[in-house]
Amino acid sequence: MARIAIAGAGLVGRLFSWALVRAGHQVEVFDASSGPAPEGPQRAAAFSAAGLLSPLAEQDSGADTSMVAAGWRSLQLWPRICARLPVQVHLRREGSLLLAHRGDLGAARRVLQHVVGAVALDETALRDLEPALAPGLLAWKLEGEGFIDPPAAMAALHQGAAAANWHWNQPVGKVLPHRLLLADGHEIEADWAIDCRGLGARPALPLRGVRGEILTLSLAGHGLRRPLRLLHPRHRLYLVPRDEATLVLGASEIESEDLSPVCLRTAVELMAAAHSLMPSLAEARIAKLDVNLRPALPDHRPEVQFAPGQLSINGLYRHGFLMGPALVQELLMRSGLGTLEEKE
Repeated sequence: MARIAIAGAGLVGRLFSWALVRAGHQVEVFDASSGPAPEGPQRAAAFSAAGLLSPLAEQDSGADTSMVAAGWRSLQLWPRICARLPVQVHLRREGSLLLAHRGDLGAARRVLQHVVGAVALDETALRDLEPALAPGLLAWKLEGEGFIDPPAAMAALHQGAAAANWHWNQPVGKVLPHRLLLADGHEIEADWAIDCRGLGARPALPLRGVRGEILTLSLAGHGLRRPLRLLHPRHRLYLVPRDEATLVLGASEIESEDLSPVCLRTAVELMAAAHSLMPSLAEARIAKLDVNLRPALPDHRPEVQFAPGQLSINGLYRHGFLMGPALVQELLMRSGLGTLEEKE
């Protein structure tokens, strides 16, 4: 049994904690937030994520082959993780859809030239898959993609790692091999120190926060089963069915660390574009407007480091649920500390 100190209780910190507790280690987690729930300005970016598991669609955003491969590995890991969590987490893998209005075909083609694996659907096939969508849309299906419910996954991972010691309101100033230096001056010694603080890893890493705005809509019986992405010359929009009565709509990407409420322009443009895809959204209610900061490095790729006595994953930007499990599993296996998969 090893003593392990983890800096950061976001998605990656909770995945590490859950796997390490299951492996029988003594785990302590330190985080700047006030508690495990999504409250306060220090809450993890994962609580505001849409939970898209979409390695194919991310090719349009510059994801290279290694990022796509990590996405597919995570897609294999998530069902195995969810099957062993103490409470059910909504996870679905029935593919996702890229959509475009006929007048935006040129813009859609520019996107599709970067997306390998998109299969064109005719209007009948689209209606069979998603009858709630507006008629006349152009559509392409990305097989194997899916989505997960982020708040439920975060809560379940925390509950599954209840044997860990969770230290809230405890920001970590520095992570070194075998120890954490807390912001209050205390030092925590361990066999392994793990850094997954996101923006808290500044200034050691050149991280910045990218503002994201997201809307939660309530519409009972909406009927949508798959995530949608709109291919549009101006709007980068996704619509995700979190459950049978809830949809998540997003998201802006603004180079700012402003955490003030959602702006009018974002809300109006996202809702109008979503309504053009799904007419029944006219009766949806706006349940929540949320803002958070995605921790990003200059190249929008995560920083993964392994050294004796120290592991680190930071800068996941908007790829936490897509890449997190694969990167955590890589470091767990390399260090010999555990696994996210079922024990043999």
